Amino acid sequence: MGKNKLKRFAANEQSFNVIQEGKELYKTIKGQWNKLQFADNQPITVEIGCGNGEYSVGLAKQFSNKNFIGTDIKGARIFKGSTEAKELNLTNVAFLRCRIEYILEFFQKDEVDEIWITFPDPQLKESREKQRLTHPRFLDLYKQFLKKDGFIHLKTDSRELTDFTLEILKEYPHRELAYTFDLYSSDFLNDHQGIQTKYERIFLAEGKKINYIKFKI
Repeated sequence: MGKNKLKRFAANEQSFNVIQEGKELYKTIKGQWNKLQFADNQPITVEIGCGNGEYSVGLAKQFSNKNFIGTDIKGARIFKGSTEAKELNLTNVAFLRCRIEYILEFFQKDEVDEIWITFPDPQLKESREKQRLTHPRFLDLYKQFLKKDGFIHLKTDSRELTDFTLEILKEYPHRELAYTFDLYSSDFLNDHQGIQTKYERIFLAEGKKINYIKFKI
């Protein structure tokens, strides 16, 4: 393991905005985010698979009246979002290091108001279908902590993942479905708040279309 990774892991251990195994809040935070982590009792948005945390931090900068939680299993990635949030003195964003399969250990029923899934690995191999973050196995998890009227947003360059998700939603109970295969030429442009991740900027430079879906479950 490289020295940079070790330094980042060590920094995460000391960071107040990173919740991970070994910290007291890791076992007690469920149902208590607005009491134990955040200073205000505000609506909570969760970003699934946040990577470097660009979206969570970007949303936190724009909406001081909401709280944001980026989740990812990669500690070295979370470090980047955590560091930027601290540099900007953002107290309404935090990061949870966990596998998405175990996310119910950290959120209780109706604790979350909104979910973002931004540029996840599309897991294109058929054998990896169940690892796609809009597979019913994950949607069943989300609906256990997402409020009834809360939107799930998917933003991706993968048309394959978009088509897969739309096919899933034909059979999966949902409401208020809206989507586009070209976000930047659509009426949904304001929905993404103008935030672009590193990968999104790369995809756009390559001429790729950005797909966007939102729905309630």
